[in-house]
Amino acid sequence: MRRGVRELSLRDVRNILVTGGAGFIGSNLVRELQSRHPEARIVVVDDFRSGEFRNLQGFRGDFVTGDVSRMEWSVQFRDTVFDAIIHEASITDTTVHDQFLQAHDNIEGFRRLLEFAAPHQTPVVYASSAATYGICSGVQVESQPAAPANIYAFSKVQLDNLARDYCRRFPAWRIVGLRYFNVYGPGEVHKKAAASMVYQLWAQMKAGKRPRVFRGGEQRRDFVYVKDVVAMTLQALNAPRSDIFNCGSGHAVSFNEVIAILNRELGTDLPPEYIDNPYSFYQPHTQADMQRARTELGFTPQFPPDSGITDYLRHLAHA
Repeated sequence: MRRGVRELSLRDVRNILVTGGAGFIGSNLVRELQSRHPEARIVVVDDFRSGEFRNLQGFRGDFVTGDVSRMEWSVQFRDTVFDAIIHEASITDTTVHDQFLQAHDNIEGFRRLLEFAAPHQTPVVYASSAATYGICSGVQVESQPAAPANIYAFSKVQLDNLARDYCRRFPAWRIVGLRYFNVYGPGEVHKKAAASMVYQLWAQMKAGKRPRVFRGGEQRRDFVYVKDVVAMTLQALNAPRSDIFNCGSGHAVSFNEVIAILNRELGTDLPPEYIDNPYSFYQPHTQADMQRARTELGFTPQFPPDSGITDYLRHLAHA
């Protein structure tokens, strides 16, 4: 993507749109924006398909109930010009295999948003995914070719393609994609079976059950704490150019290691229960190369998995 010329400082943002703002990551972003900028006008668009109203307790902004892939953007917002848009709305359950539904809602939602934002070239930060890397091992680098293994990942590849296309057509426009790795933290409980493995394992062990993981338990994940995700997403509003960045912790830990951390923090000694893996598209290893984020955004994750999980458990204990 080409370099943009429109400068934007987060402190200058007074009118911001967050799609998917009632969801897990979106609601954490909204709360942080509201805390940092109490005078800003924050508009949330969500259809509650994967969101939860309780995530927005205390929200003081404007809430628009709508499906981003079907909403008439120009009618809904008329002459409103936003300072920035953060696009989190998506079907996030990777086990949803309805190809039309996943492709239509994820891709067309982003297309409609970009068409709405294009006249004013409003800076956009959007949620891509580490799933775009497919089934591979080792450290994932942004320059790797896409290799989506399911329709969810395919839809996210198309978001990246759309962003590149618009940036070629509008070289002054800044559009930044973040490839979120395995995000966990407060605000995900409502996702139930689609919540992070950190939460799933904690819930089982808290109930006194042996934690269930796929056979061997040595599959490794880059578990990134939502506080780091929020910090990087907001930092991306100040990106010097349009680009796509990994958003992870930079560490890969096995499920067995996560269980060991949970046993330590819970004061339990529950061994894993190994089960067969039914998914052919299951990634054996995810780990974000964070060099580009450090170099281009000046961002370094603050929560390696051990400290992030510990912080999360403190939150769960008081939830």
